[in-house]
Parts: sequence; C-alpha cells; structure tokens
Amino acid sequence: MNSEAKGILEKTLGDNPALAACTDDIRKAFEILAGCYENGGMALICGNGGSAADSEHIVGELMKGFMKKRPLPAEHKRVLGDENLYGKMQGALPAISLVSQTSIATAYSNDVAPDMAFAQQVYGYRGKNNVLIGITTSGNSRNIVNAVRVADAFGMKSIGLTGRDGGMLNGLCSVVIKAPAEETYRVQEFHLPVYHALCAMLEAEFFKI
Repeated sequence: MNSEAKGILEKTLGDNPALAACTDDIRKAFEILAGCYENGGMALICGNGGSAADSEHIVGELMKGFMKKRPLPAEHKRVLGDENLYGKMQGALPAISLVSQTSIATAYSNDVAPDMAFAQQVYGYRGKNNVLIGITTSGNSRNIVNAVRVADAFGMKSIGLTGRDGGMLNGLCSVVIKAPAEETYRVQEFHLPVYHALCAMLEAEFFKI
C-alpha cells in the first residue's frame, strides 16, 4: 500500500471514527483486491436490495476514473491508434456486478434455484486470481453464502461486507468487514465509506499519475 492509499484510509477512518474496529479488515480487503489486479484478475460483486445497488456502485467506481482521470498507458494508446478513441477512455480495474446479469439470474432463479443464481455465475466466472465481494447486511443471505462457498471451492478469495455480527459469512470469507451497526439501513450507511475508501485506495495504488 503506497502512501497515497494509506492517506485515503486514514482520512476515511478520521471522518468515520466508528469504523476504527474495521481498520485491519479494510487493509486486508485492500491487499486481497490489489493482489487480484496485480495478477490480472477481476472483482465479482453481488448483493440483494440496497446491497445490489451498492454492487453496481462499486463497479462504477472501479471501471472508470473515480478520484483521478486515469489516462491510458502509452502502449494501449499505440494499440488503439486513434486519439478519438483513446482520448475519451480511462483506465479500468475489471469488475462485474453479478446482479446486473438479469437474464442468467432470473432464468436460474426460475428454472433451478433462486439461492444458487449468484453461485452459478461465480462458477462461470471462476478464476483463482478473481475475487468475490459479497454484500449482505445480516451476513446470512443464502444466495451470497452459496456464492462464497463456490468461490472458496475453486480457490478464489472472498470479501464479505456485513453488519456487526458477520453472520454465516464468518469463517467462510477470506475477510469480513463488519459495519458497527445492526439495523439494515445503518449497516448500508457504513458500507458506503468502506467501499469508497477501497476503490479510492486501489485507484491510488494502480494509477499513480
């Protein structure tokens, strides 16, 4: 973690002192994601309800400029050749929101089992350098738990975003970031600064301009 990324984490914790207990887990989640991107992997993200919206939000921050413009590297500009193309593009950290894959998700939910739709997608996108981020305020959402189990079976690391208890994701995920709250809406309010910090830290690590 470079000094800029450390500064982002420190500011986030300073602005949200209740997250102090999550410091080590946020650092570990950053290290897992950084390792994923260093090795050509991608992040797979899923959640339900408001956490589904958070999944989409995270992808939006990773796949384009967040705090920085992220100009393309010179070699990519050469490959694209046309400034009308590369001049309007930004560097990306690959990420897929599983909740946005509506055809496979609804078909699997209807034809097979609703609590296995995300698990099936994880199986399809499996790769040892990929990372699964599962967001569930209770830590007990069966479709998230099953997705984590499939990820683990194929050697993928996983990050859980939950409430204070951690629920069933305790002991299943590589790391669980437990928001210091129990009510769903309060847990979600804490998840926002956590994943914003992770996205900004990753951007600082991989786009140093």
